[in-house]
Amino acid sequence: MGQLSERSAGTAWERPRRLPVWLPPALLTLAVTVTGLGSAQLWRDELATWSAATRSPADLVRLAGTIDAATGPYYLLMHWWITVVGDSTIALRLPAVLAMTVAAGLLAVLGARLVDRRAGLFAGLLFAVLPGTSRYGQEARPYALATMLAVLATVLLVTALRRPGWARWAGYAVAVAALGLIHLIALTLLAAHALVVLIAWWRGPAAAGIAAPASAAPAAAGSVAPRLDAGRDRRVWRWLVAVLPAALLVTPLLVKARTQQSRQLNWVHLVRPDDLSALPGGVAQSSVVGGLLVGVAALGAARLGRRAVLPVSAVLLPVLLLFAAGAVVPLWVPRYLVFVVPFACLLAGAALAAVTAPGALVVVVLAGLLGLPDQAALRRTHEWPRSAPVDYAGAARVIADGQRPGDAVVYSPRHSWLFLDLGIEYHLADPPRDVLVTEDEARRGDLWAAECPQPAQCLAGTTRVWLVVSGRHADPLAAVPGAKGDALRADFTVAQVWQRPGLTVALLTSGSDR
Repeated sequence: MGQLSERSAGTAWERPRRLPVWLPPALLTLAVTVTGLGSAQLWRDELATWSAATRSPADLVRLAGTIDAATGPYYLLMHWWITVVGDSTIALRLPAVLAMTVAAGLLAVLGARLVDRRAGLFAGLLFAVLPGTSRYGQEARPYALATMLAVLATVLLVTALRRPGWARWAGYAVAVAALGLIHLIALTLLAAHALVVLIAWWRGPAAAGIAAPASAAPAAAGSVAPRLDAGRDRRVWRWLVAVLPAALLVTPLLVKARTQQSRQLNWVHLVRPDDLSALPGGVAQSSVVGGLLVGVAALGAARLGRRAVLPVSAVLLPVLLLFAAGAVVPLWVPRYLVFVVPFACLLAGAALAAVTAPGALVVVVLAGLLGLPDQAALRRTHEWPRSAPVDYAGAARVIADGQRPGDAVVYSPRHSWLFLDLGIEYHLADPPRDVLVTEDEARRGDLWAAECPQPAQCLAGTTRVWLVVSGRHADPLAAVPGAKGDALRADFTVAQVWQRPGLTVALLTSGSDR
């Protein structure tokens, strides 16, 4: 009976072996990330993407020169995308879904090449069920694309080191350049690549953990034999040439982004030691799942020995580099490091490959079950904390239901990362006139519009104003500071107030309309 069970388990495992190793992880990731894709409304960062992507290329260049150079290439890509597929919530998020799907498939391929097929398969399946994969695979921001390109560049690096050739290095060069353009901080991955290249040059591919498996074809095996004569091995020089295009393309962006850091990241603080311990939960979007991933990955690293050089360095070096930089300059944002998660999953996949297939699947399923509460929460809102959503759509419905011709709208605060105006405008086909705006975001080359310096004059002749205020306020007029608040309180009274999560909407009327 025991022999029959073992034979049945072996037969069950043989069936998936007939499929390409990348297919099950890719399909599972696609299924998970498309589930509830449009459930959570666009949050503040995605509203910035929408605002930028709907501008002309010339306006995007102006924006890059003012505040958001680092994200400029992504905005341009999204501009072309929405020109074709539109700007619905699902359309805006679909590139991230596709990128995470491809990343899962590439991760399985990378695991199969560095370790074995089982390790690649379980790494990809584990990656698919992480709440973080869904979170950033359902967001109209560049993190999913950066994750995909990080794994792609690493796959191409391994290929080029095993079978050197200019065509393979050219493919790697394109992937690295694209990675840098999409996400500057993701280029810290090159520290891990450089380490592996140097070890392969000095001690041979086997010492770097990237030697072809024993079952490889003779030609492939011969191409990676260790060469102790550094003069004959051109790996380092070819790698340097391959990363040169990325350096040339990214350096202007990096220089410009450095001058914008005080505006772009004025909400970020210098890193603290406890930020490092919180990182697994941040990138996995679940503390318990992040802890599980770290524990299993550590077991995988111990099992792999020198074959762990690439995935371990791909996780640790970007984290340590950003942590060191974040101690001097406010840069530490956990989601900036999402691209290291696949490499942690690869290490975990190596550990799971050492147990039976049913046992490994139990761990994958356990990770999925532990992450279910977070999976459900992130499909309600992308805001953090998730207990504090901002209901732009609900506020927009209030205005749409009561709007009359000639109505105006006023936002408070205007210059905040909540993007109150963008949130309302996105959900309204015909929003009220933004009465205080003197120069819109596109013309300013900014994410915020300029307001009238003398609000009382700009409000003259307006009889009904929709006031949208962040937070919950029984008296929204009292919550508006400065000259704008003075002008509103002088000429308007509150006719009605609506409370929506994170927002207060009030209809104000002047004396002539009462």
